[in-house]
Amino acid sequence: MDDKKVLIITYYWPPAGGPGVQRWLKFAKYLPENGWTPTVFTPENPSYPIIDDTLADEVSKDLEIIRTKIWEPYQLAEIFGKDNKKFKAGQFDVGKNQNWKSKLSIWVRGNFFIPDARVFWVKPSVKYLKKYLKENHFDAIVTTGPPHSLHLIGLELKKTFPKLTWIADFRDPWTEISYYKHLKLTEAADKKHSKLEKQVFEGADLTLATSYTDAENFRKNGANAFCITNGFDGMAKGNRARNQNFTLSYIGVLEQLRNPEILWDVLEDLVKSDSEFRSNFELKFVGRIDDKILSNIATLELNKYVRNFGYINHAASQQEMQTSHLLLITNFPNDQSQGIIPGKIFEYLATGNSILSFGPKESDVRSILTETGAGSHFSYDVTHEEIKTFVLTEFSKWKNGEVSVINRDVSKFSRKNLTTKLAELLKNETQK
Repeated sequence: MDDKKVLIITYYWPPAGGPGVQRWLKFAKYLPENGWTPTVFTPENPSYPIIDDTLADEVSKDLEIIRTKIWEPYQLAEIFGKDNKKFKAGQFDVGKNQNWKSKLSIWVRGNFFIPDARVFWVKPSVKYLKKYLKENHFDAIVTTGPPHSLHLIGLELKKTFPKLTWIADFRDPWTEISYYKHLKLTEAADKKHSKLEKQVFEGADLTLATSYTDAENFRKNGANAFCITNGFDGMAKGNRARNQNFTLSYIGVLEQLRNPEILWDVLEDLVKSDSEFRSNFELKFVGRIDDKILSNIATLELNKYVRNFGYINHAASQQEMQTSHLLLITNFPNDQSQGIIPGKIFEYLATGNSILSFGPKESDVRSILTETGAGSHFSYDVTHEEIKTFVLTEFSKWKNGEVSVINRDVSKFSRKNLTTKLAELLKNETQK
């Protein structure tokens, strides 16, 4: 029996780096094993905030990739200077860190480009794909966002091809994302965002969420929603050499809205007051850390124990995860964010190392850590002493040689197994 065909419409694709590209890169890798032949539709000249050329090695030579030109308004935003790069990456200054340029860029982003600045790719993509889909048979199409403007491509194609199964994949929520309320939206802009989101939820045959809470929220808003989390792929097994120092590492992007200030306070306390801890401790940043966070840490004694690698390729970042002792993950503090599961947690789990997590008190991340016994989760209103006790307990384990790779059954989070789950959902939807 011939494989079924699925068209994946995605903005992020190698050489894009960062978490946004991983999900469908891995699905495309394993879908052929599950009876589905993928084709990828992606921009020819995108404006990626992060580049990782090594990810191209994971793209099969047999995979058909269609590229068309995109116009993005970011080149018009050069007046924002350094803020423009944050703007493209979905980051911005908040609170006292905002200057007039930050405020203006946020206001423009939320009110002029709805749902986002890639919206100018929608019309030309719809025009191209209508012709392409008439000439080439596909059983399903997938739109993955953010950028959520890509879902508008699916919305229009569904009107022309009503029998074609459309899957809308939300790697992050749309109007329920934590920073949505920081976009300084007018009432009219807010209504337009909500209206478009509702049309996507009701128009898609299947809506995918990356967390259990998001899937539940999407269902409440009219979507036929299921959860397929992100996962890990190809992580090393067993024991391996670790750093000589007791190493706490943060891997990925860290913006101001997820900054665990209480942790920096505790670590500052420990490097000042505990000579043994001071002699053996290292704080490692791997990825893009907000400049304001780094400049604040630079005023502390703690800064002497920081190693900032900046952005490195995915394979190298996995190596840094594995050679650490304690891995840090942070989420937005408000309850609205309890459904966000940062993709790095699954690669953290696969290392067998302990995990320190910050976020809403009740959250999907906390549930995963409890289920796997992989670490501890704290809300941002945790006391200084609670965090200090946790860090010192982990340090004591390291000092006494008790630290070893924890064997956990996390197989359900492997990319291969998650793709099998996806293939079953695709099969069920296309047979309706």
